[in-house]
Amino acid sequence: MLQIEKYGAIDIGSNAIRLLVTTIIHQEGNEPRFKKTSLMRVPIRLGADVFVKGKISKDNYKRMKDALKAFDLIMNIHNVKRYRACATSAMREASNGKKITEKLFKKTGINIDIINGNDEAAIIATTNIKEYLKHDKVFLYVDVGGGSTELTIYANKHTVASRSFKLGTVRLINNLVEKTTWNQVKEWIQDNTKEYDHITLLGTGGNINSTYKFSGTKTGIPLSYSYLKEHYKYLSTLTYEERIVNLDMNPDRADVIIPALKIYTSAMKWSGATSIYVPKIGLSDGIIRSLYNEQLENKSN
Repeated sequence: MLQIEKYGAIDIGSNAIRLLVTTIIHQEGNEPRFKKTSLMRVPIRLGADVFVKGKISKDNYKRMKDALKAFDLIMNIHNVKRYRACATSAMREASNGKKITEKLFKKTGINIDIINGNDEAAIIATTNIKEYLKHDKVFLYVDVGGGSTELTIYANKHTVASRSFKLGTVRLINNLVEKTTWNQVKEWIQDNTKEYDHITLLGTGGNINSTYKFSGTKTGIPLSYSYLKEHYKYLSTLTYEERIVNLDMNPDRADVIIPALKIYTSAMKWSGATSIYVPKIGLSDGIIRSLYNEQLENKSN
């Protein structure tokens, strides 16, 4: 017997807002298949409002409202059975964040959960990222967003340590990150990886996904530290306009990719990692998996 359902996930980040629609295919006797059916990304840079002025502007509120209305229509067209909307760093720190979510719910019918960094890391951990967590490897998981970076140490398939830092790409391009924050990240990584002989990075986020695609590396093969470092240096020699025209980057990617790669290469240097796997997953994928797991629990109870 074959059962097919569609779930939706809305990720309201500091650099963009995303809708992921995933088709879940159940076949008796087999593991469920999760197939990404539709992905929409809208470059509403909430972090530029919040990290500079402390709140979400009226203009970006209107853009969010229109985006969520469009997302709702798309989910209806796909006949999505269940969905969840989560907001991260920018909405957490916005002085009017709660008020904005209430207004959006009234206007769109979409309820938004504002989650913290630990919740974000836990949701992502429900994805197939665990396929990389082999017993003979220790991973430093690095998720770089517009407002924050989530770091988690995995050893023997278990979480050893986890922390969220206010080190994000939108903050960096607006010169809003103090040197003390970089030092805190460095100390945390070194303190939590020093007992392990070999560390491998797991990198998630739009910028590392873009870098992986640009490299032409076959899926499942990691990027080397030397490649990432050289690519960072190369991109740094190009102007913002050259990255858009010569490398065909989206305008909202061409500025944040430099600080993102600085975070990834720094994490590799401080942990001693020589390679980074890029599983191309994120919060949206985790939301889908967590919704599915919740549904299974409800059925079993």
